[in-house]
Amino acid sequence: MQVQVLEHEHVFAPHPAGQCHASTVAVLAPGVIGVAWFGGSEEGHADVAIWFATLQDHQWSAPRKVADAPVACWNPVLLAENGLITLFYKRGAEIPTWQTLVIQSRDGGATWSEPRELVAGDHGGRGPVKNKCLRLQSGDLLAPASTEAGEWNCFVDRFDGTTWQRSANVPLDRFRLQGTGIIQPTLWQSADGTVHMLMRSSEGYVFRSDSKDDGRTWAQAYALDVPNNNCGIDVARLADGTLVLAHNPVSGNWAARTPMVLATSTDDGRHFDPLLWLDHVPADKNIVAAEFSYPAIVASGQDVYVTYSWKRATIAFWHLRIAATL
Repeated sequence: MQVQVLEHEHVFAPHPAGQCHASTVAVLAPGVIGVAWFGGSEEGHADVAIWFATLQDHQWSAPRKVADAPVACWNPVLLAENGLITLFYKRGAEIPTWQTLVIQSRDGGATWSEPRELVAGDHGGRGPVKNKCLRLQSGDLLAPASTEAGEWNCFVDRFDGTTWQRSANVPLDRFRLQGTGIIQPTLWQSADGTVHMLMRSSEGYVFRSDSKDDGRTWAQAYALDVPNNNCGIDVARLADGTLVLAHNPVSGNWAARTPMVLATSTDDGRHFDPLLWLDHVPADKNIVAAEFSYPAIVASGQDVYVTYSWKRATIAFWHLRIAATL
């Protein structure tokens, strides 16, 4: 695989509210990129809100606060389709009490609707938990979801245009686990219609599951030979079928969040090969001064757009073109 770097910069510096984390990226329109993240004095504090910025004509807009609450906001996820931008985010003092809220914009993110609950009365976290939704070949929308109430579990939420329907948890052999389990899935669909899921885990490796019925049921999750540091990952599928995985290639539970790399797979995610190191500061444990974490990645043709937390001070952005020949 060959790589061409088209753009690389920080979205802002430093963050106007203190720390920032958990970015999401979307192509809003041709040549226009949107990025959102949570920012405030410290993760989980009541002043943490959702922020948003756009890239157009090689220029980033100033960060703007687009959602706030009396308690902490978390993990925004952008979805941009047909001129409508949807932003999902979590609200709650503790993860098990999260509510999923939604705001929308029809003017490129200049103005937003009032927040509403994704699923009325839910506590625990319906809808996308970190990574982007997947529009299926059938037209339904799948949201990669997880819960963290004692055990960690993954599932998907399906939207058929009218209602959200929760799948059962992804099966997992807990007798073989050393830690709490699996969370924060990322999804893709193969040409034959099979839906696949990669997951962050407490076990030192990325886990995978597959579905033959559009995410209604899932095979038992199993470990790949891809290291995972119990931190977020994300995957995108290029037009030629190549998968691009953004992750920290470090094995361990709460291990170092450096380096941040891209890896590719040409066999539908069975194996991933290193492609490019994006950021690295040597560290043998997770410290803010060497933290490059929680990547988000989307694809358009053979181009990918990647964001991630850069030392909790700003959000790094890359626009790359990846192909067998360029």
